[in-house]
Amino acid sequence: MSSVIASTRLSVLDRSRTREGQDGPAALRDTVRLAQELEALGYHRFWVSEHHSVPGVAGSAPTVLAAAVAAATSTIRVGTGGVMLPNHQPLVVAEQFGVLESLFPGRIDMGLGRSVGFTDGIRRALGRDKKDADDFAAQLDELLGWFTGGQRAHPQVHARPAEGLRVPPYVLATGEGAGIAARAGLPLVIGDLRGRDKMLAAIEDYRRGFEASAWSERPYVIVAGTVAVAGTEEEARRLLVPEAWSLAYSRTHGVFPPLLPPERIEALAMTDKERGFHRAGVEGHVAGTEEQVADALEAVIKDSGADEVLVTTSTYDRDALLGSFRRLARVAELPGAVAGPAAGGLTSADA
Repeated sequence: MSSVIASTRLSVLDRSRTREGQDGPAALRDTVRLAQELEALGYHRFWVSEHHSVPGVAGSAPTVLAAAVAAATSTIRVGTGGVMLPNHQPLVVAEQFGVLESLFPGRIDMGLGRSVGFTDGIRRALGRDKKDADDFAAQLDELLGWFTGGQRAHPQVHARPAEGLRVPPYVLATGEGAGIAARAGLPLVIGDLRGRDKMLAAIEDYRRGFEASAWSERPYVIVAGTVAVAGTEEEARRLLVPEAWSLAYSRTHGVFPPLLPPERIEALAMTDKERGFHRAGVEGHVAGTEEQVADALEAVIKDSGADEVLVTTSTYDRDALLGSFRRLARVAELPGAVAGPAAGGLTSADA
């Protein structure tokens, strides 16, 4: 396989997607089991996400879930992709990551985003407003100051046990995120792979505007996107069908549903609008056989100069998902990868 891919870090972001007939607690336990499986394969880091009041996503408290993942693993880096800073007070976020770093030293990543609750009702429940996203740069500066002791807004207050600890921060690029990351001198997480030209332009601007900081001496780029690997290109594309339909349904009905089996979706009588959104959701991702995915990822890495690739794949069949990650581990020549067909993964009954 490609030496370019083998020399690039490979990580995973899991959003704790629920599946039809499955409740939230089961989805969260699946996330922990997935982290264990990926640690054995040799993936570099495992991140969890923050979503509020989304029916098909169980991950609402990323620092709590990250603690469970870190406790169930021993070597893989664990973090958030990300904590949505406008939803929280920076002091509380610093305290939470301070606790995580104290319990699991040297393994915790602090991925931070600038999105705020996506409906008026959620924002009201969080005590937030759309305009809070505009304060992300100031919130980020305050958050980092709680670790360094350099925050100035509350001189008599100290973040315990965060102050003096070093938890690597990462900025998720949405909107102005890339520019904020550059000015703050922080690593950048950017996607997705389908918007290649826009992504590459943002990366170029980030590198051009990067200012070295105490957190990072040089630009560091993580490109994020969906990657599906199977024995055939058709099988790989079918892995994308459940998430694509969930997205299409959310755009036409305002509800983000649990993942359905591909055969159920393929039998649906979709409206033209639903079919268009669904088709768009399947297209443009990195999907195919090991050889096809190797070629596609090599092109992405060469074009972007990425230091790392963060994979965000979701599908209904958990065994097929683990099989995809095992094949991808072979593509990247990870230490836990083995030759031969990708075996199925652990089921809930096996764990």
